[in-house]
Amino acid sequence: MTTPSNSLPARILIVDDEVDVLEFIEYNLRKEGYQVFSARDGLEAIRLAREVHPDLIILDVMMPNLDGLATAEHLRSLRELRQVLIVFLTARNDEQSELAGFGAGADDYITKPIKPKLLVSRIKALLRRRVASEDFEQISIGHVTIDRERRVVLLDKKEVFLARKEFELLAMLASKPGRVFPRAEILKRIWGDDVIVGDRTIDVHVRKIRQKVGESLIRTVKGVGYKFEI
Repeated sequence: MTTPSNSLPARILIVDDEVDVLEFIEYNLRKEGYQVFSARDGLEAIRLAREVHPDLIILDVMMPNLDGLATAEHLRSLRELRQVLIVFLTARNDEQSELAGFGAGADDYITKPIKPKLLVSRIKALLRRRVASEDFEQISIGHVTIDRERRVVLLDKKEVFLARKEFELLAMLASKPGRVFPRAEILKRIWGDDVIVGDRTIDVHVRKIRQKVGESLIRTVKGVGYKFEI
């Protein structure tokens, strides 16, 4: 499996404290042609991720030293790893655990027991989505076109004015369609650490964007944040 942007095999880091799980996933992913790395806990995962810069990380939740949620949050705080895809793989299948996973910055959440074909299918879909949207200059979905280079949004080929923060928020969500962006990440990336704003600020900007480009493009994920609908 290659990434069209550089024709090299996608790099995947698997993090799980169960050796049999690691070996099982490694076997199935290597069979698909991926370059695979593995770690036994969160601390080792962070060290290895900074070294190899994986395209995607499969992360268990319950691990020694540093659990999966804390590991994901730390990875999202690192500038060089902010765009890495994170997939939680866990035995926890309740709604609260899933919301906590997306809140920590996950791109997907898969429950055990592992189904190899489903796992590979989800990984392929995530990697395709990343290649299609990563560093995009222009993206068109339905009747909306976002031109990042010109900082222009077109609705049915007619230009729609968005304030600077509105455009930045829309472009960020559209950069990874389908991924849930937690509120904390939105605040940090759009407003930064030096400006004190609250959750209400995000809600107001999302409401204004919806009024200008339509209600269906941005979906609210209750208790977590927002995502750009595909």
